[in-house]
Amino acid sequence: MADIKLKDLRYLVAVADTRHFGRAAERCFVSQPTLSTQLKKLEEYLGVQLIERQPKRIALTEAGEQIVARARRMLEASEEVVTLARAHRDPLAGRLRVALIPTIGPYLLPQVMPAIRKALPRLTLLLYEYPTAPLLEKLHAGEIDLGILALPVDLDGLEVRELYEEAFQVAVPEHHRLAKQAVVRLEELQDESLLLLTEGHCLRDQALALCSHAGVQEHQDFRATSLETLRQMVASGAGITLIPELAGKGAYGAARGVVIKPLARPVPVRHVGAIWRKTTARRPAIDALCAVVAEQAKRSARSPRDAGRTRTE
Repeated sequence: MADIKLKDLRYLVAVADTRHFGRAAERCFVSQPTLSTQLKKLEEYLGVQLIERQPKRIALTEAGEQIVARARRMLEASEEVVTLARAHRDPLAGRLRVALIPTIGPYLLPQVMPAIRKALPRLTLLLYEYPTAPLLEKLHAGEIDLGILALPVDLDGLEVRELYEEAFQVAVPEHHRLAKQAVVRLEELQDESLLLLTEGHCLRDQALALCSHAGVQEHQDFRATSLETLRQMVASGAGITLIPELAGKGAYGAARGVVIKPLARPVPVRHVGAIWRKTTARRPAIDALCAVVAEQAKRSARSPRDAGRTRTE
């Protein structure tokens, strides 16, 4: 009896993901007839139908759904075998797939990438950006090796390392009553219209938790999909918002029409960390990368052990 080939399982998973034979074939770098023929042979070998083929619709059978779930684990394991062998040859070389959430990536990467390239010249980073929930899904599925996001998160099957803390700051329009103050107390925001990100962004939940104690109300007519949209809405005078410290530095902090002010002690902070699968074969590279990121981020942000700070969870 012939063994099941990994490439056939890749074809099946590609069809499950795309629900289209043509797109699945492109993803697997084969012709559509080749992919269709191999999947037919797989069904014949297993003695069960895996795919419902309709003129304008492709669906998996119940058996197909169950087999795809196991095929994903088998493909992940095969990738781990290859990665483990490469890691033993040179643990600080090769590709490392890293995903960051949108409220961290654009602000952290410019601060740390020069140091990473200098310290780890043989390591090639493949960078992605996902909100927290999709990032965790892709990490569990083996599609990325490392995630950088705001803590805490559910660590089922994952390991975590805190990288740094960063203070929250308040962004106000340039002619706002608070724009000339050295620091701003949360209580002074009580009558302000708070602009926030859409559902699914952990930064939204953190900002709501901070402001609820001060009686600050969210602006119900507007929710942004990015920090930069929030910044532009603040510049237009639509309201105020809270941003992490790194998002207020450099070119971002110099945005026209916006003034960024520190919050008074106890300064609320968010905790940024790295997470990875416990079974990963890239632990040496992950440890080395985390060390560089932690050091550079702490130089850019304030000391993570400053007195008078409050945790946001």
